[in-house]
Amino acid sequence: MSSKKAHHLIFNRVAPIYGIFFNSQKRSFKMAIKKAKPEFDLTKYRSILDVGSGTGALCSVLADQGHEVTGVEPAERMMTVAKVKTASQGIPFISGNILEGLPFEDGAFDIVMASFVAHGLTPEHRKQMYMEMSRIAKHYVIFHDFNENRSLPISLIEWLEGGDYFRFIKTARHEMRSCKTALSTCFSEVKVIDVAKQAAWYICKPQV
Repeated sequence: MSSKKAHHLIFNRVAPIYGIFFNSQKRSFKMAIKKAKPEFDLTKYRSILDVGSGTGALCSVLADQGHEVTGVEPAERMMTVAKVKTASQGIPFISGNILEGLPFEDGAFDIVMASFVAHGLTPEHRKQMYMEMSRIAKHYVIFHDFNENRSLPISLIEWLEGGDYFRFIKTARHEMRSCKTALSTCFSEVKVIDVAKQAAWYICKPQV
């Protein structure tokens, strides 16, 4: 079984568990947006795509704050939970995998976000993700993900999941700044804002 299929299978299995933490995830995202606001005001932008939207917690927060938000998620059961949890908000959720390309035009969204997705991918898959998110973002790409402040519980969970957490937290800033396509770099600027003790926003400006 390929690593992509195994990853997909894991998230289909854990979807009901993730759903239990929907409200606490919403609170965390609200706090992150508030903490980032002095340096990056998300309210200035209208349309947002959430890549790997999971159970829809981030989409729900963004919709609550008046954004036109769309979620894209490869795990069917995650998307089913998201649709139930956000039913009253009318958020569109689309089945799709960032590594296979997304059905959107260049610059289709003001902001393209991904929450706790990048650290679980291999470096090569992250590069594919960076390139595709850069393509469809008009203004910024934002990765909400772990920073370098490790904790024992998170380290243990990430070790059990078998992702690339340990390398990601060491190389994320350099990786995003040095990502290159055949013709240019993925991002012209990368800014990092800590939005929680162990999480940061990696705010990347797509290369024009």
